[in-house]
Amino acid sequence: MFSKQAKAPKGPARIEPLPMSMAPVPETARKAPPKVASLISPDITIEGGITGDGELQIDGVVRGDVRVGRLTIGETGHIEGSVYAEAVEVRGRIVGAITAKQVRLYGTSYIDGDITHEQLAMETGAFFQGRSLKFQRPAAPPQPAPAPQPAPTPALAKPAG
Repeated sequence: MFSKQAKAPKGPARIEPLPMSMAPVPETARKAPPKVASLISPDITIEGGITGDGELQIDGVVRGDVRVGRLTIGETGHIEGSVYAEAVEVRGRIVGAITAKQVRLYGTSYIDGDITHEQLAMETGAFFQGRSLKFQRPAAPPQPAPAPQPAPTPALAKPAG
C-alpha cells in the first residue's frame, strides 16, 4: 500500500548547485601549480649570484648579487652583494645596495648600503647605514607642442554701393 520511495516532484526539474569540492576548476587554475618559495637553509653558503623570477628565502649566506621577484632574508640570512627585487623583507643582514619597490626592515635587520625604493618601512631596532633613495619614475616623454595656428585673416569689408 504505502511505498518508502519518495515521489518525484511534478513540474520542471530543479538543478542543485555543485558543492565547492565538485565545482569545475577554471582552465587557468588547473595549469598553474601554486608557487613555493625557494629556500637557502642556514647551513648553506653560495659563492656567486642568484637570478630568477620567483620567491626566495635566504637563511644561509650568499656572497654575490641576488636578483629575484620577491626576497625574504631570515634572521640567520646574510647577503654580501647587491639585491634587486620587487619586494624585500629583511630580518637578517645585507652588506650591499638594495633596489626594490617595497622594502621592509624588521627589528633584527642589519643593512650596510643604499636602499633605492618606492616604499620603505622600518621597525624599531633595525640598523640601517646608507642612503634612502626614492625611485625616480621615468618622466613621461614630452608631448610635441601643437603647431601654432595662423591667425584668421579678417574678412575684407565690401564697399557699400
